[in-house]
Order: sequence, then structure tokens, then C-alpha cells
Amino acid sequence: MEFAMDARTEALKAELEDFMEKFVYPNEEAYEAELEAMPEPYAFTRSKILNELRDEARRRGLWNLFLPGERGAGLTNVQYATLCEITGRARTLAPAALNCAAPDTGNMELLNEFGTEEQKEKWLTPLLNGEIRSAFAMTEPAVASSDATNVETSIRREGDEYVINGRKWFITGALNPDAAFFIVMGKTDPTEARHRQQSQIIVPRDTPGLKVLRSMDVMGFKDHYNGGHGEIEFDNVRVPVSNLIGEEGGGFGIAQARLGPGRIHHCMRAIGMAERAIEMMCARADSRTAFGKTLSEQGVIRDWIAESRVRVEQLRLMVLKTAWLMDTVGNKGAHTEIQTIKIATPQAIEWIFDKAIQVHGAGGLSQDFNLAEGFAYIRTLRFADGPDEVHKNALARNELKRQRALREEKVPANA
Repeated sequence: MEFAMDARTEALKAELEDFMEKFVYPNEEAYEAELEAMPEPYAFTRSKILNELRDEARRRGLWNLFLPGERGAGLTNVQYATLCEITGRARTLAPAALNCAAPDTGNMELLNEFGTEEQKEKWLTPLLNGEIRSAFAMTEPAVASSDATNVETSIRREGDEYVINGRKWFITGALNPDAAFFIVMGKTDPTEARHRQQSQIIVPRDTPGLKVLRSMDVMGFKDHYNGGHGEIEFDNVRVPVSNLIGEEGGGFGIAQARLGPGRIHHCMRAIGMAERAIEMMCARADSRTAFGKTLSEQGVIRDWIAESRVRVEQLRLMVLKTAWLMDTVGNKGAHTEIQTIKIATPQAIEWIFDKAIQVHGAGGLSQDFNLAEGFAYIRTLRFADGPDEVHKNALARNELKRQRALREEKVPANA
């Protein structure tokens, strides 16, 4: 197995690290202050700092790195993994500066794979150019959305239009006025087979009947960096039939195709977050003295630092293996590994952030170090793109099936 990076990835990595050192890290605090002072705090895409960084990222060839093929940078998942991890070190600014921020990345991948040429021209192209934002509306307040077949939002055809009624919540990006459209998942035919009832459809933001009701806080934090998390109502919203993505009844399959790359991207960025948390933990441990010794000389602190390094190295190898499988056998063939990293990564990195907070004392709970906000974000990943329990259930079911097959192979034919 080859662990060395190829020449193109090495070059992009060097370019990205230089970009981070010269432009991203020096602007993090100023960017946060700028958003706080804006009259529309969720309209982060109107930030002067962000748009200057976007211009620089384009100039350096660091644009749409996540998207394979001719519309994107043409990188493999393995190539992108290293770069995505680096952006995770400054998750509130770097991904958006490179046009590699969720939920737009998932929506661009979805439209690139399943959209019509008309949909690509109208919605995908401006997303790729960074001219607009978007949102993905699946989760609902009235049902257990961990089972996506539960969605109750109605998408009913009337002539040349679909009429949409329902309510969604925790819709990332919904508060940003520059989110020009929503990709909405709902039921077109409740009488169909369980996984063929759902469809996905594009709903422009300015469509009559679409109402953004409120912002949803996440563990007390408002996510200004991704356009907030909104609760939305669809009240007899009418859109043309041409806005349907794929075919009627194909919504569940499209959702699964969209969420696979999204899950690994979350894990890639989270590893970068963990690396920075470890860096902060070590710096703090070296700079503070308690009971006659620096914190870095205390056995318990060294245990935390060592354990953090072990966990990050394990996760990185798991993520790279998953990326390699996605490149070689496809997302479906890497399904087990995608589930594995989606379970393991948030839990391990949540632990690292907890220890980094502990080393910082009361300061770790404050806004001064952004560790508390990072901890809250990592905790959300145990829900985002499917809760732990759903992934564990599916993973265990598949493992049981695999082990039964192995046992049957070993049973003699005349037994």
C-alpha cells in the first residue's frame, strides 16, 4: 500500500498551507467580528473578508476542490482527503473560502449527478461560481427523521406543477438570504413501496408559500458561518414539474448518494479540527504551571495528549482507506467503511475537544479559544447525515450477515 501523496496533491497541499498561513488564520477573528457587526448576521457570503479570500483562492487554483470531474478540480477522494483536513483546522472560514462548504458541496454533487442540463445551468453553475448559496431540506420536527422514509412533507402533482406542503427544521443555510434555493425531500406517492415514496425537488427561495420561521440554536450557539439552521414551512408552494430531480420515487436513493460523500467530508474536516485542538492543548499545557510543575509535566495531561495522538492517527488511516475504496469500488462498495468512520470520528474527536477544554480550564468554556463552539459542532456530527444508532444498527446487521455467510462456507457439504 502506498502512503505517499502524488505530485499534484503535494503541490496543492503546499499551496493550501501557504494560503492558510497568510490569509485564513490571520483573518479568523476579524471575520468573526465582521459577521457579528453585520445587519444580516447569517449572510456570511456578503463578508468583505470572505470574498477577498475567495478571490485569492480562485487565483491559487484552490476552488471547488471537493468535486471530481471536469466541473470541479478533478481530484479523487484520496487526493481531496488531505486538503479537506487542512481546511478543517479553520472550519468557520476555510471551507467557505474555497467554495467547499456544506451544504452546498452536497447539493452540487447531487445536481452534478442527477440534475437535468437545465437544472445544472440554472442552479449548479452559479453554485460552482460561488454566486449563490443553497440548502437541503430533509429533517422534520414531527417525525423521527433518523428514518428518512418517515418524512411527511407532501409533494403532490397538479398538472404541470407540484404542490408542496410540510415543515422542516435544522435546515443548514436556510437563514442566509443568499441561499437561492432549497432541495426538498418529500412524499410524492405514500402508496408506493416504502423506499419509493419519496422524491426530491428544487424550490426557489422566493416561491410564494415558503416561509423561514426561525433560527434553531445548536447547543446554545448560532451558526453564522453556514447560514444558520432554520425551521421552514411550505404552505401550498407551487413549482414547475421540471424542478423535480431525477424521477418520482427516486428521492431516497438520491439522498443516500448525496450523504455518502458528505459523511466522509465531515470526517476529513473533523480530523483537521482535532489536530488544531491538540496543538492548542499542548501550547496551553506548556504555558501553565500548577502544583510546582507545568501542566505538560503532569502525568494525566500527558496521557490525554498521547491518547489524542493515537485516536487521530487511527481515524486518519480509516478515513483514507474509506476514500480509497470510494475511488476504487464506488460509494456503495465503501458503504461499511463510510458507516464506520461516521460512527468513530465524532466520538473520538469529541473526547479530544473535551480534554483540550479541560486543559484550558474555565477559558476552555469561553469564546476566547473557540473550543466550546468546536465541541458543540463535533457533537452535532453524531446526528448530521444520520445518527450514530442508525449507522451502528446497519453496520451490525451487515456484519452478522457477513459472518453467517462465512460460517456457511465452512460447513462441509455432507454435514
